[in-house]
Amino acid sequence: MAKTIGVILSDRISAGLVVDYKLQGPLQRFPDDHDDEDALVEMHTEALVETICRQVVEVAGGARDLAAVGVALPGLVKDGVVQESPNLPQLKGARISEMLTAHMRSHGIDVPVSALNDADGMAAGLASAHGKLDHMIRVWTLGVGIGYGRYPFAQGVWEGGHSVVTLDEKERFCGCGGRGHMEGIMGHRAMRLRFLDMEPEEVFEAAKNGDARCMEFKRLWHKALAAASATSIHMAGPGKIFLSGFNVGFVDLPMLKDYMQQMVKMSPLQSYSLEIVQDNPEIRVIGAAVWAEQAVAR
Repeated sequence: MAKTIGVILSDRISAGLVVDYKLQGPLQRFPDDHDDEDALVEMHTEALVETICRQVVEVAGGARDLAAVGVALPGLVKDGVVQESPNLPQLKGARISEMLTAHMRSHGIDVPVSALNDADGMAAGLASAHGKLDHMIRVWTLGVGIGYGRYPFAQGVWEGGHSVVTLDEKERFCGCGGRGHMEGIMGHRAMRLRFLDMEPEEVFEAAKNGDARCMEFKRLWHKALAAASATSIHMAGPGKIFLSGFNVGFVDLPMLKDYMQQMVKMSPLQSYSLEIVQDNPEIRVIGAAVWAEQAVAR
């Protein structure tokens, strides 16, 4: 049974040992205080890399039969290089796989290191948890931004959160500056910019209570999710689409399915399904480890 280590970077680092696609023991976390949400942002690149390595060493526990290490992080990652990372800007341009490999070797761990987008890690983790490692899995992570994860591995950028879902000139709330993006409608940051007088939670609560402006936005929000999902189906085919992230509670599944039915009309493409799942670091850690193990085999 292959032993791999999965690591995720979000507001903190979580790492775990994965054997035969199952987590062994509790996760190793840094920082210990969950309220210290700026700890990683404030580190320079070398310090962050060294901190990741220390978590891996702790999780490895002296084992020398590891097959690989997978590190999932927010941003655009290609060939082991972080091309863009809005949430951890110090990593932009970092040859993260190469740096981690060198640092881990200095700690006595000489294994391949794979870097991947955190949403792809979530997709791989869900595929493992649901026994779908031989199926295509997609996941939307609804949070500060909008993450799009896909399993199995396929070449591409996959910045699905920046799918264009409207040509409205006024839709310019996406953090990247682009017009008409899904994230500019659905992202938590974008919603706060749009409703300066209300928090996103208050917007959806007001929609339940019949507020016309909030009801209109709720429909727009669901149309954006349906449009991006329908586009993915038309490009890659049907299959399982998971919905996760801390804003997944805003999803009205009947409304979303109704919009999807209006958008996907070709009968061979209608065998897709939608499912809401809770986001948790354990699934992401397993996904990063699965990704790393499969990268060795590719």
